[in-house]
Amino acid sequence: METGAPSIRIGLTYDLRSEYLAAGYGELETAEFDRESTIEAIEGALRSLGHETDRIGNARRLVERLARGDRWDLVFNIAEGLHGMGREATVPCLLDLYDIPYTFSDPLVLAVSLHKGMTKSVVRDAGVPTPDFAVVERPEDVRAVRMRLPLFVKPVAEGTGKGITPASVIRSRDDLAPACERLLEEFRQPVLVERFLSGREFTVALGGTGPASRVLGTMEVILRKEAEPDVYSYVNKERCEELVDYVHVSAARDPLVKKCEQIAVDAWRALDCRDGGRIDLRCDKDGEPVFMEVNPLAGLHPSHSDLPMICTARNIPYEELIRRIVESARTRVTSTPRVTSA
Repeated sequence: METGAPSIRIGLTYDLRSEYLAAGYGELETAEFDRESTIEAIEGALRSLGHETDRIGNARRLVERLARGDRWDLVFNIAEGLHGMGREATVPCLLDLYDIPYTFSDPLVLAVSLHKGMTKSVVRDAGVPTPDFAVVERPEDVRAVRMRLPLFVKPVAEGTGKGITPASVIRSRDDLAPACERLLEEFRQPVLVERFLSGREFTVALGGTGPASRVLGTMEVILRKEAEPDVYSYVNKERCEELVDYVHVSAARDPLVKKCEQIAVDAWRALDCRDGGRIDLRCDKDGEPVFMEVNPLAGLHPSHSDLPMICTARNIPYEELIRRIVESARTRVTSTPRVTSA
């Protein structure tokens, strides 16, 4: 290993999409889960850095391994979880229980960040610009939504564009209640209603934790004319190779990008995110960028996921990205002996 850092034993926690599909779960339910090629890429990078790896798998497998007495110096965690608002926090909670350090954010951050309404409340209180919003938990809550049209609706705790279609843009007050009711019924969770943003859309890649966090690069998302209009929808994301252009942009050449990156850093630090991830922003009708949402467990497929794509465009090879994530997480590794049994 050329980094100078000693090698360690790293476990890998993840949700493999093919396993869930084989168990009878649907395409939409498993949309956020990882391909085998992603796990192979992460493991290959870790091994090339000199580390010993151990594939653990999902949260249930982690429970089995912990009960068996297995331990690791660090766990590289990308497990999304399956059930509940706190699903992304499941693996970190288990690892905290056994005092095992891991990559990326802690249970509190992951739980808050999955709920888009809570996320926006935190960043708004920290002074980060974000559009006006309301959370609809029951159909009757729609009556209290008084924001100006057009509006935008989506499930409060989903990713990968799930629940987002052109019908998510609400241009008539009469369309708001039916749209919310449809999402409430389909996803069995509250609906986020926010002011629709009609301008340019960006995703900012970040690395590090706290004061050490830095922008790695920024990419603009541009929908082609064949795409579903106005929205970065589930369909547009699933068929991104034919429907979306990803343009790498520079803060040095575009003042708007510089503004986006400052907002992203402010949001990342306000939420106390760790090691690496993404912030999504979009411009309002006046061209001002505002925070939309955070992804503290960003996809890590080397050629299809936004974070590695941005890093590659900024001359940060995939192995170097993985090294930076691990080294950021290793600052939380101590040599203190751990209690392994009650």
